[in-house]
Amino acid sequence: MAARTAQIRRETNETRISLEINLDGEGKARLETGVPFFEHMLDQIARHGLIDITLTCDGDTEIDDHHTVEDCGIVLGQAVAQAVGDKRGIYRYGHAYVPLDEALSRVVIDLSGRPGLEFHCDFTRALIGRFETELVEEFFRGFVNHANATLHVDNLRGRNAHHQAETMFKAFGRALRMALSADERQADVVPSTKGSL
Repeated sequence: MAARTAQIRRETNETRISLEINLDGEGKARLETGVPFFEHMLDQIARHGLIDITLTCDGDTEIDDHHTVEDCGIVLGQAVAQAVGDKRGIYRYGHAYVPLDEALSRVVIDLSGRPGLEFHCDFTRALIGRFETELVEEFFRGFVNHANATLHVDNLRGRNAHHQAETMFKAFGRALRMALSADERQADVVPSTKGSL
């Protein structure tokens, strides 16, 4: 399989982002976003997805963290779409359940070529430190709209908002890793009856 890497640069009036990824990495992350809790979550994607991520974002965090988090989701989605190519020889679908103490989340992904998000989490707090919990959904929405993926994220239970968020990001990394994995039985086949995704 050819190297599955991508480099994305994106600049707007709100954020300036540089991203490099390797879908077949070791789970290493180098992150500079100005949003510490968000970096902790991105590190979970890298570690559990075995994706190497180098990301810098200079965003308007003096206003709030919304643009930084959403735009990083957009750029990560673009990079995954670019790196995976025509999706020939991959599983396409992935799923994972991840617990953390009292919290449990399920994530299911389809690299379908069609963007769609079902996000279900009743966070027990509006803030984790300074991080607004509603931004978790904004990150995933940015990702699916630009990766052209269908994503179902369900926090099934949890009392600690940090645990709720962390289980979703870990499960996302694990599900993405499964979907991107090589399917040896269909090594040169696009996993769709349509013949393209």
